[in-house]
Amino acid sequence: MLTIGKLGQQAGVKVPTIRYYEQIGLLPEAERSAGNQRLYSRKALERLAFIRHARDLGFTLEAIRDLLSLSDNPDQFCAAADAIARAQLAEVESRLARLMALKAELERMVLQCAGGRIADCRVIEVLGDHSLCATDHSHPEPELSL
Repeated sequence: MLTIGKLGQQAGVKVPTIRYYEQIGLLPEAERSAGNQRLYSRKALERLAFIRHARDLGFTLEAIRDLLSLSDNPDQFCAAADAIARAQLAEVESRLARLMALKAELERMVLQCAGGRIADCRVIEVLGDHSLCATDHSHPEPELSL
């Protein structure tokens, strides 16, 4: 059995994150010692490692919840897991396209900068007027998550 600190250390996850995952039901509640200290099994470590890896790959908590539910029922077909992974791949490809557009726009701004006074600075001018951009690189506000 692992304490919450050891669990976090082995999985590379901070203790508040482990508590949060328990709170939202991604991790089952830990057993408690006689001194009321949380104790975790090897299975909890494996589950936490799964969550951490999925987060590293950019999956949302809801997608991770779905993937965990699927992994808890190993006799099912994997089409649902495949669909979740394909949706994540599409999101990554979309982000890459936005990043490439941002890179191109920043390169264009920097190249057009004459290096003179701020009053004549193309970087400041373009940042102040989105219509001067060559591409529409705007995107929705990022989702806040752990």
